Amino acid sequence: MNTYELLKIGSTTLKEKKIASFILDSELLLSKVLQKNRQDLLLNLSQTISKKDFLKYSNLILRRSSHEPVAYILNKKEFWSKFFHVTKDTLIPRPETELMVDQLIKKYKNKKNISILDIGTGSGCIIISLLSELSNSFGVGIDISHRAIKIAKKNAINHCIDTKVKFLNISLTKYFNIKHDLIVSNPPYISTREFKYLSEDIKKFEPRIALDGGNDGLDLIKKVIYKTKDILKINGTLALEIGNKQFRKVSKILTNNNFKIEFRINDYRDNTRCIIAKKLK
Repeated sequence: MNTYELLKIGSTTLKEKKIASFILDSELLLSKVLQKNRQDLLLNLSQTISKKDFLKYSNLILRRSSHEPVAYILNKKEFWSKFFHVTKDTLIPRPETELMVDQLIKKYKNKKNISILDIGTGSGCIIISLLSELSNSFGVGIDISHRAIKIAKKNAINHCIDTKVKFLNISLTKYFNIKHDLIVSNPPYISTREFKYLSEDIKKFEPRIALDGGNDGLDLIKKVIYKTKDILKINGTLALEIGNKQFRKVSKILTNNNFKIEFRINDYRDNTRCIIAKKLK
């Protein structure tokens, strides 16, 4: 059996399981098995596949057929032109979050010695991406998952940012004494009621603790805003990723807590997915 024939089997299997990206996923999984990049794989479709590699590939296709995300099978996901190590202990980085990173880099690119806090850091993709672009800046990432913190530390080392960031396995309520110029967070914002309607890829495999935001989806967002009042410098910035249709409610909470909305960032479907606000005196 050659590469072309095996890809055909893999993509057909995934298509039957209603995996929308069945062609791409079949190619990425075979690339992993053969330890080739996808481009090289497609340039040599006549390559003969060994029985050992056939069995490995079949196992990966089986995992994807159960809706396990490709990022978890590959243990990596691209974000901000970098590959981040991910596991089921961390959320999979999303392209929409890059929009927030982009806006913050534009805001701070000409400033130095920026102190950044990333609340619920997960894989560390947000703070690592920011620190890779902002010279002479430093940061802290916190998460209640010790396994997520291990992943974030690994990613910081891989991207040579480990001297500019500390990762702490603590809850937000126990973080004291330090005031920051910029606080970023992608907190859980899916309501408990809506959770069951998420795609199988998400609800079966991504960590619920990083997704479920309580009855109205705002429990953790409120906690971040209330805590930020104490650990953000005056005129400092809070960047929050939010859920679809939460802008009005979150904006009200922010203004009631002495924040001024500076930017609202829409995703690729034109839904507001991020709020950037300034702490007033």
